[in-house]
Amino acid sequence: MKKVLRWIYSRYCLAVFALIFLALTPLFLIFIQKPSWKQYALTLNRWWAVWFFAISRIPVKQVYHQPITGDDPLIFCANHTSFLDIPLIGLNPNRFVFVGKSSIGKVPLFGYIYRKIHITVDRNKLRSKYQTLHSAGEEIDQGRSLVMFPEGGTAKNPPKLSAFKDGPFRIAIEKQIPIVPVTIPYNWIILPSHPSLMVNRRKALIVYHQPVPTQGLDLNDVEALKAKVVMIINKEIQKFHPHGHK
Repeated sequence: MKKVLRWIYSRYCLAVFALIFLALTPLFLIFIQKPSWKQYALTLNRWWAVWFFAISRIPVKQVYHQPITGDDPLIFCANHTSFLDIPLIGLNPNRFVFVGKSSIGKVPLFGYIYRKIHITVDRNKLRSKYQTLHSAGEEIDQGRSLVMFPEGGTAKNPPKLSAFKDGPFRIAIEKQIPIVPVTIPYNWIILPSHPSLMVNRRKALIVYHQPVPTQGLDLNDVEALKAKVVMIINKEIQKFHPHGHK
């Protein structure tokens, strides 16, 4: 009986996510027509996340080790274990765009809107990676923050981190802006990265750590900066999963 109820609840959550998107689609299609309207599309993104968690009845706790205020751009650097990570970070009130895999942009309708609002990258193509760095720099110059998953995809053995890519750290150093490490400890349990999309209802937690400054660093410091962010996220994960299990 529990399996049946879990299946019903999982399909309910999926339907909620999809129906909210469809309801907002006309507004998304309007707001992506002009660059000056992009801010409204980003606001819609946040409301999509707010309504999803409220209607699906997934409780959320957001922890900020330091209040993140002001309009100065940041790079939010998060571990990635679940499809749920994106809407959970979407609750963040900061103005930001996601940097995601190019495969997301191929999803019918959703992918078109995603490409217009956010940044996609094909990590197998050097030209795509270069264009991503350029687009990310433009977003920062316009005062927007970035959300990046440096593992390059969902972790293969959560909660253990996969190897981090250099991208977020190179951009942060080149633009001399802080990196905010972000730990998401439970989403791999709530919504495992599996085609069945079965949801285990429990509180979703996201932890925003103190920003790590990059002023005065150069590209020779990429590895040290990366190691520091990995250490911060790993230390937080260990609080909740000291043995690497549920």
